[in-house]
Amino acid sequence: MAQKNSLYKDKKTESRKRVLGKPRQGMDRFLFIIIVLTVLFGFLIFMSAALGLYARDGATFTSVMQTQALGVLVGFIALMIGSVIPYTFWKKAAVPLFIISVILMLIVVMPGVGFLHGGSRRWIYLGSLSFQPADLFKITLVILYARWVVKHRALIHQFTHAVLPLGILLGVAAFLLALQPKFGTLVVVASALFSMFIISGARLKHILFLLFVALPLFVALMFSVPYVRGRVDTFLNPSIDPLGGGYQIEQSLIAIGSGGGFGRGYGQSIQKFNFLPEPIGDSIFAIAAEELGFVGSTTIIMLILLFTYRALVIATKAPDHFARLLVLGLVILITAQSFINIAAMVGLFPLSGIPLVFISHGGTAMATALGSVGIILNVSKYSKL
Repeated sequence: MAQKNSLYKDKKTESRKRVLGKPRQGMDRFLFIIIVLTVLFGFLIFMSAALGLYARDGATFTSVMQTQALGVLVGFIALMIGSVIPYTFWKKAAVPLFIISVILMLIVVMPGVGFLHGGSRRWIYLGSLSFQPADLFKITLVILYARWVVKHRALIHQFTHAVLPLGILLGVAAFLLALQPKFGTLVVVASALFSMFIISGARLKHILFLLFVALPLFVALMFSVPYVRGRVDTFLNPSIDPLGGGYQIEQSLIAIGSGGGFGRGYGQSIQKFNFLPEPIGDSIFAIAAEELGFVGSTTIIMLILLFTYRALVIATKAPDHFARLLVLGLVILITAQSFINIAAMVGLFPLSGIPLVFISHGGTAMATALGSVGIILNVSKYSKL
């Protein structure tokens, strides 16, 4: 009897090993090098943009630089941890992580707890450090949806197992993000989940159904929420309020246009000195374009595209469906946010207030983005590259 139990345990262990498998190789060096170059290049851009703060308050400049450096350090630690932890762990931890992130999203909007800035409650302060739960929340959404699709893959063609779960997740996300408000992040999250929905093998009629439902809701949102409608009006006609809602986009276009082909030179931006709002935040691409010109801004775009290309290669070569969906969702989160930010700065998309990934100020955004890259790098160890 003991021998049978031993044989059963041995078979169970072997079966588990076959499921998890052993890494085929080390983490993808090409993707890792792209990320290192992007973060280093972004840190140099951030340092120059922050000089506008130094001109007004040297102490603020020092504090901001320390925060950004800490975010980069914590981010690379998160990247290395994410690259070591087997990606299957996230499948098991999806539900508790999602619950924790939802609780944090509710806590952040509580008066006296969440930090109020610019009419929004998006931050929780832990001593001298701040934390933005939305950055964690969007990642847990991707992990949870990937888990759901894999668990119910045999029934994914049914409306109740395809459209309904996605609609519920998007509804939860819309409700929690509207409380802050943070509609730019909602667009990013919706892009990631919808991409995963398509790749999961959704039927065309379900895709069209979601589009026909989502578009009217989006239009209704634009006209019913003053915060969103104001930004859409500014996008359609920036000159309608050049000293108010249209001020940021007007100053951004001035910065980008004055950069020309090769820019004014590193550190030589004029717009970062009391002209362009949020020069170290969502306007940082405009500062980069002003100082480094078309060449510098194109370099940023090319680095993002290289990251996207390599991550998608890893997704296509992933060892299983969960890994494939997980990588796709994470890369869309990063890529969509980056290009929405850039598009807003050049007047091709309404201002969203979301930062440029790997470059803008924000320790939480940096740490969670690099942690996401770590998960992708772990999947690359098992992919057939």
